[in-house]
Amino acid sequence: MQQKSNKIDMTEGSVFFKLAAFSVPLIFSSVLQLLFNAADVIVVGRFAGKNALAAVGSTGSLINLLVNLFIGLSIGANVTAARFFGAGQKDRVSDTVHTSMVLSLFSGLLLTFAGVFLSKTILIWMDSPENVLDLSSLYLRIYFGGIIPTIIYNFGSALLRAKGDTKRPLYFLFIAGIINVILNLFFVIVCRMSVAGVALATVISQGIAAFLVVMCLVKENDEFHLDFSRLRVNFPIMTQIVKIGLPAGFQGIVFSLSNVIIQRAVNSFGDITVAGNSAAANIEGFVYIAMNGFSQGTLTFVSQNMGKQDFARIKKVTRVSLLTVFFIGFIFGNTVFLLGKILIGFYNTNSLVIHEGVIRLKVICTTYALCGIMDVTGSIIRGMGHSVMPMAVSMLGACGSRILWIATIFKIPEFHSCFVVFLSYPISWFLTFAVHFIVFLFVYRKEKAVCKKRLEKL
Repeated sequence: MQQKSNKIDMTEGSVFFKLAAFSVPLIFSSVLQLLFNAADVIVVGRFAGKNALAAVGSTGSLINLLVNLFIGLSIGANVTAARFFGAGQKDRVSDTVHTSMVLSLFSGLLLTFAGVFLSKTILIWMDSPENVLDLSSLYLRIYFGGIIPTIIYNFGSALLRAKGDTKRPLYFLFIAGIINVILNLFFVIVCRMSVAGVALATVISQGIAAFLVVMCLVKENDEFHLDFSRLRVNFPIMTQIVKIGLPAGFQGIVFSLSNVIIQRAVNSFGDITVAGNSAAANIEGFVYIAMNGFSQGTLTFVSQNMGKQDFARIKKVTRVSLLTVFFIGFIFGNTVFLLGKILIGFYNTNSLVIHEGVIRLKVICTTYALCGIMDVTGSIIRGMGHSVMPMAVSMLGACGSRILWIATIFKIPEFHSCFVVFLSYPISWFLTFAVHFIVFLFVYRKEKAVCKKRLEKL
Protein backbone atom coordinates (compact mmCIF):
# COMPACT_ATOMS: atom_id res chain seq x y z
CA MET A 1 0.00 0.00 0.00
CA GLN A 2 2.78 2.41 0.89
CA GLN A 3 4.54 1.90 -2.43
CA LYS A 4 1.30 2.51 -4.30
CA SER A 5 0.55 5.72 -2.40
CA ASN A 6 3.85 7.22 -3.53
CA LYS A 7 2.88 7.01 -7.21
CA ILE A 8 0.80 9.48 -9.20
CA ASP A 9 -0.64 8.19 -12.48
CA MET A 10 -0.80 11.35 -14.57
CA THR A 11 -2.45 9.68 -17.55
CA GLU A 12 -5.96 9.90 -16.05
CA GLY A 13 -8.01 11.95 -13.60
CA SER A 14 -8.09 15.69 -12.90
CA VAL A 15 -5.20 17.51 -14.58
CA PHE A 16 -5.06 20.46 -12.18
CA PHE A 17 -5.35 18.51 -8.93
CA LYS A 18 -2.86 15.83 -9.99
CA LEU A 19 -0.48 18.48 -11.26
CA ALA A 20 -0.83 20.32 -7.95
CA ALA A 21 -0.40 17.10 -5.94
CA PHE A 22 2.84 16.48 -7.81
CA SER A 23 4.11 20.06 -7.93
CA VAL A 24 3.39 21.34 -4.41
CA PRO A 25 5.74 18.89 -2.64
CA LEU A 26 8.29 19.64 -5.36
CA ILE A 27 7.93 23.36 -4.63
CA PHE A 28 8.46 22.76 -0.93
CA SER A 29 11.52 20.65 -1.78
CA SER A 30 12.88 23.51 -3.86
CA VAL A 31 12.11 25.93 -1.04
CA LEU A 32 14.21 23.80 1.28
CA GLN A 33 17.05 23.73 -1.24
CA LEU A 34 16.84 27.49 -1.53
CA LEU A 35 16.82 27.71 2.25
CA PHE A 36 20.20 25.95 2.16
CA ASN A 37 21.46 28.93 0.18
CA ALA A 38 19.49 31.44 2.24
CA ALA A 39 20.98 30.01 5.44
CA ASP A 40 24.42 30.32 3.87
CA VAL A 41 23.84 33.92 2.83
CA ILE A 42 22.07 35.10 6.00
CA VAL A 43 24.52 33.51 8.44
CA VAL A 44 27.60 34.64 6.56
CA GLY A 45 26.17 38.12 5.98
CA ARG A 46 25.22 38.61 9.62
CA PHE A 47 28.21 37.01 11.31
CA ALA A 48 31.09 37.17 8.81
CA GLY A 49 30.54 40.57 7.14
CA LYS A 50 29.69 41.99 3.74
CA ASN A 51 32.87 40.70 2.06
CA ALA A 52 31.98 37.14 3.01
CA LEU A 53 28.39 37.76 1.87
CA ALA A 54 29.60 39.04 -1.49
CA ALA A 55 32.01 36.08 -1.79
CA VAL A 56 29.28 33.47 -1.31
CA GLY A 57 26.67 35.35 -3.34
CA SER A 58 28.91 35.98 -6.33
CA THR A 59 29.58 32.25 -6.80
CA GLY A 60 25.98 31.32 -7.64
CA SER A 61 26.14 31.94 -11.37
CA LEU A 62 29.46 30.07 -11.64
CA ILE A 63 28.11 27.07 -9.70
CA ASN A 64 25.10 26.95 -12.01
CA LEU A 65 27.37 27.21 -15.05
CA LEU A 66 29.33 24.09 -14.08
CA VAL A 67 26.47 22.08 -12.54
CA ASN A 68 23.71 22.64 -15.11
CA LEU A 69 25.05 20.22 -17.73
CA PHE A 70 24.75 17.34 -15.30
CA ILE A 71 21.42 18.51 -13.89
CA GLY A 72 20.24 18.44 -17.51
CA LEU A 73 21.20 14.77 -17.70
CA SER A 74 19.01 14.09 -14.66
CA ILE A 75 16.14 15.68 -16.61
CA GLY A 76 16.85 13.16 -19.35
CA ALA A 77 16.62 10.36 -16.77
CA ASN A 78 13.31 11.76 -15.52
CA VAL A 79 11.73 12.01 -18.98
CA THR A 80 12.98 8.57 -20.07
CA ALA A 81 11.77 6.81 -16.92
CA ALA A 82 8.42 8.65 -16.98
CA ARG A 83 7.71 7.66 -20.59
CA PHE A 84 8.48 4.00 -19.89
CA PHE A 85 6.38 4.19 -16.72
CA GLY A 86 3.44 5.73 -18.62
CA ALA A 87 3.74 3.00 -21.27
CA GLY A 88 3.85 0.26 -18.60
CA GLN A 89 7.32 -0.99 -19.66
CA LYS A 90 8.67 -2.10 -16.27
CA ASP A 91 11.91 -3.72 -17.47
CA ARG A 92 12.94 -0.54 -19.24
CA VAL A 93 12.13 1.53 -16.16
CA SER A 94 14.47 -0.71 -14.14
CA ASP A 95 17.23 -0.40 -16.73
CA THR A 96 16.79 3.38 -16.66
CA VAL A 97 17.18 3.46 -12.87
CA HIS A 98 20.48 1.56 -12.87
CA THR A 99 21.91 3.35 -15.89
CA SER A 100 21.02 6.72 -14.36
CA MET A 101 22.75 6.03 -11.05
CA VAL A 102 25.97 4.96 -12.79
CA LEU A 103 25.77 8.09 -14.91
CA SER A 104 25.31 10.25 -11.80
CA LEU A 105 28.51 8.90 -10.23
CA PHE A 106 30.65 9.56 -13.30
CA SER A 107 29.05 12.99 -13.75
CA GLY A 108 29.89 13.88 -10.15
CA LEU A 109 33.53 12.84 -10.60
CA LEU A 110 33.92 14.98 -13.73
CA LEU A 111 32.30 17.95 -12.03
CA THR A 112 34.57 17.61 -8.99
CA PHE A 113 37.70 17.97 -11.10
CA ALA A 114 36.26 20.79 -13.22
CA GLY A 115 35.04 22.78 -10.22
CA VAL A 116 38.13 22.40 -8.05
CA PHE A 117 40.66 23.25 -10.76
CA LEU A 118 38.81 25.82 -12.91
CA SER A 119 36.86 27.89 -10.38
CA LYS A 120 39.46 30.54 -9.57
CA THR A 121 40.35 31.07 -13.23
CA ILE A 122 36.70 31.68 -14.11
CA LEU A 123 36.23 33.97 -11.08
CA ILE A 124 39.13 36.11 -12.31
CA TRP A 125 37.58 36.23 -15.79
CA MET A 126 34.29 37.32 -14.18
CA ASP A 127 36.08 40.34 -12.65
CA SER A 128 35.20 39.24 -9.12
CA PRO A 129 36.22 42.03 -6.69
CA GLU A 130 39.78 41.45 -5.48
CA ASN A 131 38.79 41.80 -1.84
CA VAL A 132 36.49 38.75 -2.11
CA LEU A 133 38.34 36.66 -4.74
CA ASP A 134 40.21 34.42 -2.29
CA LEU A 135 37.09 33.87 -0.16
CA SER A 136 35.02 32.99 -3.24
CA SER A 137 37.70 30.60 -4.47
CA LEU A 138 37.89 28.86 -1.07
CA TYR A 139 34.11 28.44 -0.97
CA LEU A 140 34.04 26.90 -4.44
CA ARG A 141 36.91 24.47 -3.83
CA ILE A 142 35.13 23.03 -0.80
CA TYR A 143 31.72 23.05 -2.51
CA PHE A 144 32.91 21.23 -5.63
CA GLY A 145 35.13 18.92 -3.60
CA GLY A 146 31.91 17.45 -2.23
CA ILE A 147 29.65 17.80 -5.28
CA ILE A 148 29.18 14.06 -6.00
CA PRO A 149 26.36 13.61 -3.43
CA THR A 150 24.53 16.60 -4.91
CA ILE A 151 24.53 15.02 -8.38
CA ILE A 152 23.49 11.61 -7.01
CA TYR A 153 20.61 13.23 -5.12
CA ASN A 154 19.41 15.05 -8.25
CA PHE A 155 19.40 11.86 -10.33
CA GLY A 156 17.73 9.85 -7.57
CA SER A 157 14.99 12.39 -6.96
CA ALA A 158 14.46 12.72 -10.74
CA LEU A 159 13.77 8.98 -10.90
CA LEU A 160 11.28 9.19 -8.04
CA ARG A 161 9.54 12.11 -9.77
CA ALA A 162 9.15 9.96 -12.89
CA LYS A 163 6.47 7.92 -11.11
CA GLY A 164 4.94 10.96 -9.43
CA ASP A 165 6.71 10.65 -6.06
CA THR A 166 7.69 14.12 -4.87
CA LYS A 167 6.88 13.64 -1.18
CA ARG A 168 9.83 11.55 -0.06
CA PRO A 169 12.46 13.83 -1.65
CA LEU A 170 10.74 16.61 0.34
CA TYR A 171 11.16 14.68 3.59
CA PHE A 172 14.82 13.99 2.82
CA LEU A 173 15.55 17.64 2.09
CA PHE A 174 13.76 18.73 5.26
CA ILE A 175 16.08 16.54 7.33
CA ALA A 176 19.14 17.73 5.42
CA GLY A 177 17.97 21.36 5.65
CA ILE A 178 17.69 21.29 9.45
CA ILE A 179 21.19 19.82 9.66
CA ASN A 180 22.49 22.45 7.22
CA VAL A 181 21.18 25.34 9.33
CA ILE A 182 22.61 23.88 12.55
CA LEU A 183 26.01 23.28 10.97
CA ASN A 184 26.02 26.77 9.42
CA LEU A 185 25.55 28.37 12.83
CA PHE A 186 28.12 26.09 14.45
CA PHE A 187 30.87 26.46 11.84
CA VAL A 188 30.47 30.22 11.30
CA ILE A 189 29.62 31.51 14.79
CA VAL A 190 31.33 28.99 17.07
CA CYS A 191 34.24 27.83 14.91
CA ARG A 192 34.60 31.18 13.06
CA MET A 193 35.22 29.38 9.76
CA SER A 194 33.43 32.06 7.66
CA VAL A 195 32.81 30.95 4.05
CA ALA A 196 34.66 27.66 4.57
CA GLY A 197 32.17 26.71 7.27
CA VAL A 198 29.21 27.58 5.07
CA ALA A 199 30.56 25.44 2.21
CA LEU A 200 31.31 22.52 4.52
CA ALA A 201 27.81 22.64 6.02
CA THR A 202 26.30 22.53 2.52
CA VAL A 203 28.44 19.55 1.48
CA ILE A 204 27.57 17.54 4.60
CA SER A 205 23.83 18.22 4.36
CA GLN A 206 23.71 17.34 0.66
CA GLY A 207 25.57 14.13 1.45
CA ILE A 208 22.84 13.19 3.91
CA ALA A 209 20.12 13.95 1.33
CA ALA A 210 21.92 11.77 -1.25
CA PHE A 211 22.24 8.87 1.20
CA LEU A 212 18.53 9.01 2.02
CA VAL A 213 17.37 9.07 -1.62
CA VAL A 214 19.66 6.15 -2.53
CA MET A 215 18.37 4.11 0.42
CA CYS A 216 14.83 4.94 -0.70
CA LEU A 217 15.48 3.48 -4.15
CA VAL A 218 17.16 0.42 -2.62
CA LYS A 219 14.05 -0.30 -0.51
CA GLU A 220 11.59 0.08 -3.41
CA ASN A 221 9.82 -3.19 -4.32
CA ASP A 222 8.64 -2.11 -7.78
CA GLU A 223 10.37 -1.36 -11.07
CA PHE A 224 12.20 1.58 -9.44
CA HIS A 225 14.12 -0.75 -7.09
CA LEU A 226 17.89 -0.09 -7.05
CA ASP A 227 20.06 -3.22 -6.84
CA PHE A 228 23.78 -2.43 -6.51
CA SER A 229 24.67 -5.73 -8.20
CA ARG A 230 22.81 -4.56 -11.33
CA LEU A 231 24.59 -1.21 -11.60
CA ARG A 232 25.66 -1.10 -15.22
CA VAL A 233 25.06 1.02 -18.30
CA ASN A 234 22.35 0.06 -20.79
CA PHE A 235 23.69 1.93 -23.81
CA PRO A 236 20.41 2.29 -25.78
CA ILE A 237 18.75 3.77 -22.68
CA MET A 238 21.78 5.93 -21.91
CA THR A 239 21.51 7.23 -25.47
CA GLN A 240 17.89 8.26 -24.80
CA ILE A 241 18.86 9.93 -21.52
CA VAL A 242 21.70 11.83 -23.18
CA LYS A 243 19.57 12.72 -26.22
CA ILE A 244 17.05 14.45 -23.97
CA GLY A 245 19.30 15.52 -21.12
CA LEU A 246 22.36 16.84 -22.94
CA PRO A 247 20.51 19.60 -24.83
CA ALA A 248 18.72 20.50 -21.58
CA GLY A 249 22.10 20.63 -19.86
CA PHE A 250 23.65 22.75 -22.60
CA GLN A 251 20.66 25.05 -22.40
CA GLY A 252 21.31 25.41 -18.68
CA ILE A 253 24.98 26.09 -19.34
CA VAL A 254 24.24 28.80 -21.89
CA PHE A 255 21.67 30.34 -19.53
CA SER A 256 24.29 30.30 -16.80
CA LEU A 257 26.92 31.72 -19.13
CA SER A 258 24.66 34.66 -19.90
CA ASN A 259 24.10 35.08 -16.16
CA VAL A 260 27.86 34.96 -15.57
CA ILE A 261 28.24 37.78 -18.08
CA ILE A 262 25.49 39.70 -16.28
CA GLN A 263 27.19 38.97 -12.95
CA ARG A 264 30.40 40.32 -14.43
CA ALA A 265 28.60 43.54 -15.31
CA VAL A 266 27.18 43.73 -11.77
CA ASN A 267 30.63 43.06 -10.28
CA SER A 268 31.94 46.16 -12.04
CA PHE A 269 29.85 48.33 -9.69
CA GLY A 270 31.68 47.11 -6.56
CA ASP A 271 31.08 44.95 -3.50
CA ILE A 272 28.06 46.93 -2.18
CA THR A 273 26.17 46.30 -5.41
CA VAL A 274 27.30 42.67 -5.48
CA ALA A 275 26.05 42.14 -1.92
CA GLY A 276 22.66 43.74 -2.68
CA ASN A 277 22.33 41.75 -5.89
CA SER A 278 23.19 38.52 -4.05
CA ALA A 279 20.50 39.05 -1.42
CA ALA A 280 17.86 40.04 -3.99
CA ALA A 281 18.69 37.07 -6.21
CA ASN A 282 18.25 34.74 -3.25
CA ILE A 283 14.86 36.26 -2.39
CA GLU A 284 13.52 36.18 -5.95
CA GLY A 285 14.52 32.53 -6.07
CA PHE A 286 11.54 31.75 -3.84
CA VAL A 287 9.21 33.13 -6.50
CA TYR A 288 10.99 31.23 -9.23
CA ILE A 289 10.73 27.85 -7.51
CA ALA A 290 6.97 28.25 -7.11
CA MET A 291 6.75 28.54 -10.89
CA ASN A 292 9.47 26.01 -11.58
CA GLY A 293 7.70 23.37 -9.47
CA PHE A 294 4.77 23.44 -11.88
CA SER A 295 7.17 23.55 -14.83
CA GLN A 296 8.86 20.33 -13.64
CA GLY A 297 5.45 18.84 -12.94
CA THR A 298 4.44 19.65 -16.49
CA LEU A 299 7.57 17.91 -17.80
CA THR A 300 6.73 14.65 -16.01
CA PHE A 301 3.01 14.98 -16.79
CA VAL A 302 3.64 15.37 -20.53
CA SER A 303 6.26 12.60 -20.52
CA GLN A 304 3.87 10.05 -18.98
CA ASN A 305 1.11 11.00 -21.43
CA MET A 306 3.50 10.80 -24.38
CA GLY A 307 4.18 7.24 -23.28
CA LYS A 308 0.42 6.65 -23.52
CA GLN A 309 0.09 8.80 -26.69
CA ASP A 310 -2.76 10.86 -25.18
CA PHE A 311 -2.52 14.15 -27.09
CA ALA A 312 -5.85 15.55 -25.91
CA ARG A 313 -4.58 15.35 -22.35
CA ILE A 314 -1.26 16.95 -23.30
CA LYS A 315 -3.19 19.89 -24.76
CA LYS A 316 -5.17 20.23 -21.54
CA VAL A 317 -1.99 20.07 -19.46
CA THR A 318 -0.54 22.88 -21.55
CA ARG A 319 -3.49 25.17 -20.92
CA VAL A 320 -3.70 24.46 -17.18
CA SER A 321 0.06 24.80 -16.62
CA LEU A 322 0.44 28.10 -18.47
CA LEU A 323 -2.45 29.75 -16.62
CA THR A 324 -1.34 28.45 -13.23
CA VAL A 325 2.26 29.54 -13.62
CA PHE A 326 1.34 32.98 -14.95
CA PHE A 327 -0.84 33.79 -11.94
CA ILE A 328 1.72 32.40 -9.49
CA GLY A 329 4.49 34.52 -11.01
CA PHE A 330 2.39 37.67 -11.17
CA ILE A 331 1.01 37.50 -7.62
CA PHE A 332 4.10 36.22 -5.80
CA GLY A 333 6.52 38.36 -7.79
CA ASN A 334 4.78 41.64 -7.14
CA THR A 335 4.26 40.78 -3.47
CA VAL A 336 8.00 40.19 -3.03
CA PHE A 337 8.78 43.50 -4.73
CA LEU A 338 6.43 45.42 -2.41
CA LEU A 339 8.12 43.82 0.62
CA GLY A 340 11.60 44.18 -0.88
CA LYS A 341 13.22 46.50 1.68
CA ILE A 342 12.05 44.40 4.61
CA LEU A 343 13.14 41.11 3.03
CA ILE A 344 16.61 42.30 2.00
CA GLY A 345 17.04 43.71 5.51
CA PHE A 346 17.07 40.14 6.82
CA TYR A 347 20.23 39.52 4.80
CA ASN A 348 22.11 42.74 5.48
CA THR A 349 21.20 45.92 7.36
CA ASN A 350 23.42 48.24 5.29
CA SER A 351 21.08 50.81 3.67
CA LEU A 352 23.16 50.94 0.48
CA VAL A 353 23.04 47.16 0.12
CA ILE A 354 19.25 47.24 0.59
CA HIS A 355 18.89 49.99 -2.03
CA GLU A 356 20.89 48.02 -4.62
CA GLY A 357 18.87 44.88 -3.92
CA VAL A 358 15.53 46.65 -4.40
CA ILE A 359 16.63 47.81 -7.86
CA ARG A 360 16.94 44.18 -8.95
CA LEU A 361 13.61 43.17 -7.40
CA LYS A 362 11.85 46.05 -9.16
CA VAL A 363 12.80 44.70 -12.58
CA ILE A 364 12.86 40.95 -12.05
CA CYS A 365 9.98 40.22 -9.69
CA THR A 366 7.38 42.45 -11.35
CA THR A 367 7.87 40.59 -14.65
CA TYR A 368 8.64 37.10 -13.34
CA ALA A 369 5.45 35.58 -14.78
CA LEU A 370 7.10 35.81 -18.21
CA CYS A 371 9.93 33.58 -16.99
CA GLY A 372 7.40 31.05 -15.70
CA ILE A 373 5.48 30.62 -18.95
CA MET A 374 8.76 30.51 -20.87
CA ASP A 375 9.92 27.56 -18.76
CA VAL A 376 6.58 25.73 -19.01
CA THR A 377 6.51 25.83 -22.81
CA GLY A 378 10.09 24.54 -22.90
CA SER A 379 9.16 21.70 -20.52
CA ILE A 380 6.19 20.70 -22.68
CA ILE A 381 8.34 20.45 -25.80
CA ARG A 382 11.02 18.51 -23.91
CA GLY A 383 8.44 16.18 -22.38
CA MET A 384 7.28 15.32 -25.90
CA GLY A 385 10.80 14.09 -26.63
CA HIS A 386 12.17 17.16 -28.43
CA SER A 387 15.03 18.62 -26.43
CA VAL A 388 17.17 20.21 -29.14
CA MET A 389 14.60 22.78 -30.26
CA PRO A 390 13.96 24.36 -26.84
CA MET A 391 17.73 24.45 -26.34
CA ALA A 392 18.27 26.28 -29.63
CA VAL A 393 15.42 28.71 -28.96
CA SER A 394 16.69 29.46 -25.46
CA MET A 395 20.26 29.93 -26.66
CA LEU A 396 19.17 32.54 -29.18
CA GLY A 397 16.14 34.08 -27.49
CA ALA A 398 17.10 34.14 -23.83
CA CYS A 399 20.87 33.93 -23.75
CA GLY A 400 21.80 35.56 -27.03
CA SER A 401 19.59 38.57 -26.41
CA ARG A 402 21.05 39.08 -22.91
CA ILE A 403 24.62 38.92 -24.14
CA LEU A 404 23.79 41.29 -27.02
CA TRP A 405 22.09 43.66 -24.57
CA ILE A 406 25.15 43.80 -22.30
CA ALA A 407 27.49 44.21 -25.27
CA THR A 408 25.49 47.07 -26.83
CA ILE A 409 22.86 48.92 -24.77
CA PHE A 410 24.73 48.59 -21.46
CA LYS A 411 27.88 50.06 -23.05
CA ILE A 412 26.09 53.35 -23.81
CA PRO A 413 27.16 55.77 -21.01
CA GLU A 414 23.65 57.02 -20.18
CA PHE A 415 22.43 53.41 -19.89
CA HIS A 416 25.38 52.14 -17.85
CA SER A 417 23.48 51.09 -14.72
CA CYS A 418 22.34 47.96 -12.90
CA PHE A 419 18.72 48.78 -13.75
CA VAL A 420 19.54 48.54 -17.45
CA VAL A 421 21.49 45.31 -16.88
CA PHE A 422 18.46 43.69 -15.26
CA LEU A 423 16.10 44.81 -18.06
CA SER A 424 17.74 42.15 -20.24
CA TYR A 425 15.87 39.47 -18.27
CA PRO A 426 12.19 40.30 -19.02
CA ILE A 427 13.01 41.13 -22.63
CA SER A 428 14.68 37.74 -23.13
CA TRP A 429 11.85 35.90 -21.34
CA PHE A 430 9.18 37.36 -23.63
CA LEU A 431 11.13 36.66 -26.82
CA THR A 432 11.85 33.07 -25.83
CA PHE A 433 8.28 32.32 -24.75
CA ALA A 434 6.88 33.62 -28.04
CA VAL A 435 9.14 31.36 -30.12
CA HIS A 436 8.69 28.41 -27.73
CA PHE A 437 4.93 28.57 -28.16
CA ILE A 438 5.21 28.51 -31.95
CA VAL A 439 7.57 25.53 -31.73
CA PHE A 440 5.12 23.74 -29.39
CA LEU A 441 2.29 24.10 -31.91
CA PHE A 442 4.51 22.63 -34.62
CA VAL A 443 5.74 19.71 -32.47
CA TYR A 444 2.25 18.92 -31.15
CA ARG A 445 0.75 18.69 -34.63
CA LYS A 446 3.69 16.68 -35.95
CA GLU A 447 3.63 14.11 -33.11
CA LYS A 448 -0.15 13.80 -33.29
CA ALA A 449 0.01 13.15 -37.05
CA VAL A 450 2.75 10.53 -36.59
CA CYS A 451 0.66 8.77 -33.94
CA LYS A 452 -2.42 8.82 -36.20
CA LYS A 453 -0.49 7.24 -39.09
CA ARG A 454 0.89 4.56 -36.77
CA LEU A 455 -2.62 3.66 -35.58
CA GLU A 456 -3.95 3.53 -39.17
CA LYS A 457 -1.32 0.91 -40.05
CA LEU A 458 -2.42 -1.37 -37.20
